[in-house]
Amino acid sequence: MMTIRPRTLLALCGLITAAAVQAQPMMQGGILTDATGRTLYTFDKDQPNKSSCQGPCAQNWPAYTAEPAAGAKPAPEASRFEREGAQQWAWTGKPLYYFAGDTKPGDRNGDGRNGVWHIVQPMAAASSTSPAGKAPASTY
Repeated sequence: MMTIRPRTLLALCGLITAAAVQAQPMMQGGILTDATGRTLYTFDKDQPNKSSCQGPCAQNWPAYTAEPAAGAKPAPEASRFEREGAQQWAWTGKPLYYFAGDTKPGDRNGDGRNGVWHIVQPMAAASSTSPAGKAPASTY
């Protein structure tokens, strides 16, 4: 019998909500988010328009795959690419993800995780600082 942890369940609920939302990534409050205000992240180990996040990584960092809003024109930095039968969003070629540890819009708990996960900020340096004491044991 499979047991689903509460954190995983919250992430799955968020994915269902995100899938129903139709919008391209947008800047809100100085960071890149989805239409509901959930923070989007990039992963340093990715190649342009190619995700390196698989298996347990993808459970902790689900891909951002919302459908574009009808008639809306995405920012020039936004694009989509094929990933496992879905179209994942990218920002300047970097694939975009949610963090399972973010439980509500505005959360930024994944920023700086293991030195390889970052929120997207306009004109931000490539490095971010990790919240004190929040680094998980894995590299995901």
